[in-house]
Amino acid sequence: MSKIAAVVVYLAVVVGSSLGNRSNAAEPGWSPVIIATGEYRNQIKSIPVEQRPYRPFHFYGNTIRRNHYRGNPLAMPKDLSTTAGQLIAPR
Repeated sequence: MSKIAAVVVYLAVVVGSSLGNRSNAAEPGWSPVIIATGEYRNQIKSIPVEQRPYRPFHFYGNTIRRNHYRGNPLAMPKDLSTTAGQLIAPR
């Protein structure tokens, strides 16, 4: 019974947090670069965190962006498959 309660609480948090304010701007795309170096690193650092591209394994920044654009900081299954896709076959 505790697993069912945990799922219900999770769903309530996801639905409740997604009802918050959302920004109308389009989300940034994905960057296949995990560890940025050189000029690309400087370019990324000059952009506010909310506007930087999503990057694999950048949990803090990706969470900030999801919360900013979607009103929900939790990763959805689509996000996980996109991250896996960026690691396997970057665009």
